[in-house]
Amino acid sequence: MEPAQPADRVPADRTPPDGQPPADLPAGAEPTATGPTIPAAGEPARVAGEPTPATGERPAPPPRVAAAAPKAERSPKDMAISLLVLLIPIALLLAFYRGFLGGDQATTVDAAPAIEQARSANTFPVSEPQGLGSGWRTVSARYQTVDGGANLRIGYLTPEGRGVQLLQSNVPAERLLPAELTDQSQPQGPTELGGRTWQRYTARGNQQALVLLEPTRTVLVVGDARDNELRDLAGALH
Repeated sequence: MEPAQPADRVPADRTPPDGQPPADLPAGAEPTATGPTIPAAGEPARVAGEPTPATGERPAPPPRVAAAAPKAERSPKDMAISLLVLLIPIALLLAFYRGFLGGDQATTVDAAPAIEQARSANTFPVSEPQGLGSGWRTVSARYQTVDGGANLRIGYLTPEGRGVQLLQSNVPAERLLPAELTDQSQPQGPTELGGRTWQRYTARGNQQALVLLEPTRTVLVVGDARDNELRDLAGALH
């Protein structure tokens, strides 16, 4: 049996009957709307982004999508002009190097000190070319002692731009020729130059050689020059 309830107690369920306002609202109060707010008659509609009248706060604007920057396109003509601007200074520098500094010319040396050193050593007779044309240029010269003897090497650039080496040595020929011409080098026949009998030999690659065999020295004229230039150098030795 439940205890008796006071007569003035408010019922726990405050749900009003259908169509009636809640019982605990003050007289004249209107229920709060739960749907979209509809402006009252005569009141202007609020534009998005305007501050709220009640709080004065401005709602955050929607994020903006950054527009892609237009890609710069270069025409073939612009690219050709840019390339030309780069090539002109290079061409001018190359022309100056060749025309004024002699960039295409081989550096020449004086062979006299090396020849004098070989003669002072008195290890073998030393010959020196005489009467070569102005187109011949001496590009290297060196005298040095080696295992079994000594060598005098003089390098030349021929009038046709070919390389030729003059080697005079007292190293035994059976050791010198394989080292300088390869093991497969074979004599190709004699030739008379300057009153001496030389032997023609094959050498490395497209090179050929003229060899003078003497009791106290061996002389080699070897290079990729033409046969007539090799003969000119060998015939000029005195």
